[in-house]
Amino acid sequence: MIIEQLSIKLENKPSQLSKVSDLLGDEGINIRALTASVHGQDARIHLVADDSEKAFEVLTGKGYEIAKVKVIAVETPDHPGGLNAILRPLKARDINVEFLYPLIGKLKGNAVLIVGAEPIEEAVKALQEHYITILDNKLYAL
Repeated sequence: MIIEQLSIKLENKPSQLSKVSDLLGDEGINIRALTASVHGQDARIHLVADDSEKAFEVLTGKGYEIAKVKVIAVETPDHPGGLNAILRPLKARDINVEFLYPLIGKLKGNAVLIVGAEPIEEAVKALQEHYITILDNKLYAL
């Protein structure tokens, strides 16, 4: 149920994200979810790839600084207020949501979010108790 996100440090200048995309694409690695942000002179991208280990090897082999982070992919109702279907169970257990971003694609008309929460194992339990669908390798086929 818990999947892996790669957090990659980039220079904050044109073409850096494109280079990462090219490297992964050339190796047949598909990016399933992605978010990017700027932190001072650096940028960070956080992504879920269909082959996390291979993506890690390819990018570290090219000198990228990467951290592996445990995350979950959850099916979320795609309507106003649907986000609270996953936030309320976490709030009830005092679980901190550190970040979330959408998966590229939908599941049966619902959105899928990548959620980083701490502690992650407790987040999984809280969501399962509220019948929230947590995706495993199925997310790579969306």
